[in-house]
Amino acid sequence: MHQNPGEDQLKAMLTKAKTIAVVGLSDKPHRTSHMIAQALQKAGYRIIPVNPALQEPVLGEQPYRSVTEIEEAIDIVNVFRRSEHCVPIARDAVAAGAKAIWFQQGVINEEAAVLAQDAGLTVVMDRCIKVDHAILLGRTST
Repeated sequence: MHQNPGEDQLKAMLTKAKTIAVVGLSDKPHRTSHMIAQALQKAGYRIIPVNPALQEPVLGEQPYRSVTEIEEAIDIVNVFRRSEHCVPIARDAVAAGAKAIWFQQGVINEEAAVLAQDAGLTVVMDRCIKVDHAILLGRTST
């Protein structure tokens, strides 16, 4: 069973990260994925929306259909999709050369975690990136 990295490793990952691809980012401001991505953006991260249903920019950024379409370096792939959809996303994160994949709270898929971890990605599962950011790095002004 997958073990998440310890607090020191999470803190280092969040400190070094610059670009976060958010898979399943919604253009609806009331959705959790939108609120968390917006908070991360305000904390200084570049957010790249990944959602094949989106055509227009979200949070000022052009959306992509897949992580593999993003040409720039991705530090973290943050996943807001149902657990059963995570294996292809993990494959895409590996193919795109991401450093880490973060499955949001409630998103659990051991096969996806093993696939990403075996390829050298740091894997965080069933945790909220916004909560961990606030706890480990302190709140940022909004």
